[in-house]
Amino acid sequence: MREIAVVSFAQAHSVRRDIVHNEVEILMPVVAEAVSSSGLTRDRIGFTVSGSCDYLAGVPFSFVMALDGVGAWPPIEESHVEMDGAWAMAEAWTRLQHGDIDTALVFGFGKSSVGELPDVLTLQLDPYMVAPLWPDSISVAALQARAMLDAGLCTEREMAEIAVRSRRDAKSNPFAQLAGDFSVDKLLADRCISSPLRRHDCAPISDGASAVVLAAGDVARALCEKSGRAPAWIRGLDHRVDSQALGGRDLTTCPSARLAALKAGVGDGPVDVAEIYAPFTHQEILLRRELGLGASTRINPSGGALAANPVMAAGLIRIGEAAAAIHRGEAKRAVAHATSGPCLQQNLVCVLEGE
Repeated sequence: MREIAVVSFAQAHSVRRDIVHNEVEILMPVVAEAVSSSGLTRDRIGFTVSGSCDYLAGVPFSFVMALDGVGAWPPIEESHVEMDGAWAMAEAWTRLQHGDIDTALVFGFGKSSVGELPDVLTLQLDPYMVAPLWPDSISVAALQARAMLDAGLCTEREMAEIAVRSRRDAKSNPFAQLAGDFSVDKLLADRCISSPLRRHDCAPISDGASAVVLAAGDVARALCEKSGRAPAWIRGLDHRVDSQALGGRDLTTCPSARLAALKAGVGDGPVDVAEIYAPFTHQEILLRRELGLGASTRINPSGGALAANPVMAAGLIRIGEAAAAIHRGEAKRAVAHATSGPCLQQNLVCVLEGE
């Protein structure tokens, strides 16, 4: 199996509502930065794959217009997944295993502010039994949070502490949307928006984009040596899915995340940094357990999704942030996680290591 590394990463500044730029205009500088910092020129990119959602853009085949931002010329192979960019990265990793190309550009983008995101995500639910009732994504997550509270697996104070830590850590992240110092008691005094979830328990609605460049073997080593960065080798990668039926699974567990972590090899060594895609505070508690992360692992030093959540790019950002920690020498081994679907239905786990 070929060695594949993340050699560069770029992201847009996440904002609540970008009324100036469309998706292509948000994406263009991100792609340009990722390609430029990799040390490659556009004509040396062997494969391009994106992750986005037509429901966010409100038009069919919205990924086609994004190619204007990529500037894929001369024409090369292009693909798309109707998922977070993390799953696009998984496709690019698989494509690079074929051996006929050595580099790939992966990007994800989304403007969640265009519509009502919690209602748009309702369309992920069972189209016959659940979606017609129109439970929004926050209300569905609240069912999971209540189940965890009732099972004694977390407390509302612990959830608020995660929000405080995430926003504090985000102060060092110039791309974060929410950052600052907050009081746990003050957050707990706020009203619930869908019991037991308060506003701080939920990821913000964000517009943004992200991109990574992957390279294989000696090409990755040469590019990273030239840029002065350590290559972030993808040592394990797996993604799994649980039942779509909310009543068909125990919402206090996440078998797909647990199995993906096992197959990716999370437990094969110490984990310095874990970038977990947890759009709700209680989900970080659940995922830490299911991924088998110890107390010594630093969780979401970037602030995570609670600090910025551009849907369709946030999972790829987790991979990029984990890789960046290795590039900067802040971690020898890192884990990145992405999720999609209601109550952590689908999960992707990526293990990255330095040279």
